[in-house]
Amino acid sequence: MPTVAPLDLEGHVVAAHFLGDTPFFATAAGEIRRLDGGEKVTEAHNGLLTCVKDPFSAALLTGGEDGKVMRIAGDGTATQIAEAPRKWINVVAGGPQGAVAYAHGKSSVVVLADGSAKEFAEERTVEALAFAPKGLRIAAARYNGVSLHWVNTQLPAADLDWKGAHTGVTFSPDGRFLVTTMQENALHGWKLDGKAGEARHMRMTGYPSKVKSYSWSPKGKWLATSGAPAAIVWPFSAKDGPMGKAPLELGTRANILATCVAFHPVEEVLAIGFIDGMILGVRVGDGKEALLRRPGKGAITSMSWSSNGKLIAFGSEAGDCGVIDISA
Repeated sequence: MPTVAPLDLEGHVVAAHFLGDTPFFATAAGEIRRLDGGEKVTEAHNGLLTCVKDPFSAALLTGGEDGKVMRIAGDGTATQIAEAPRKWINVVAGGPQGAVAYAHGKSSVVVLADGSAKEFAEERTVEALAFAPKGLRIAAARYNGVSLHWVNTQLPAADLDWKGAHTGVTFSPDGRFLVTTMQENALHGWKLDGKAGEARHMRMTGYPSKVKSYSWSPKGKWLATSGAPAAIVWPFSAKDGPMGKAPLELGTRANILATCVAFHPVEEVLAIGFIDGMILGVRVGDGKEALLRRPGKGAITSMSWSSNGKLIAFGSEAGDCGVIDISA
């Protein structure tokens, strides 16, 4: 049976992440707490709005109500990347070659490793940003679609249009697909490697609730999502992705919503957090389930695996969080 080391923090836990095998917890008050031979605290913001793991480096990236964009290193050191006075920074993303992106209002800004910045004007408010896995290309999700920018060229943005509000954005690990979460209970996707004139849209609908969490399997074969009383897992291994294929439903629980999903770093094993605080581990191949945590005080809002795949850090909206050791 997995063991759970609980950690009670005041207020909402915005994110739980690992840098290597050290767990970090970011609170809405602006503290970054890490469990590294005891609990240690970094004061990052006066009000923290977002905290993401940089997929291209061993660091966390944060944005706050104080208009600052910060990089948090594995030892807890906080370095300011950018500042937009009197703006709330709730969208940040990490990219290749040390690039960091953030957004406020109708502007996307990319800060390069040398400190220089490039700003891209959007027609509507930027809701989410993501870097492509290769090349310095950024996707900005907004109302009625996504804008794709090559950071180091003067080329105009490529627009991917689909009516409605797009609230999250992610590239598949191989860069062949782009998927957004929407304000309505749906995902929308585009096939980026199709021939000119090919139908590129992918509609992924049928959710009873909004999709707020998603996670790619290690090799990009599957995209797991929250928003239903199970994890909805879409197949992306075929050349047309999930078009014409039904998703898997893993960890089904009657009328209890899955609120957070996180794939194991190496294996096709999915951690699923629910609105009642329960966490299940499910193997994609056969649907075999393991109870990782019993229900708690609040909905699971964030989960992350350690680099060795033996630990899961989790956070909830009630502040009851902790670390699960699945090797126990």
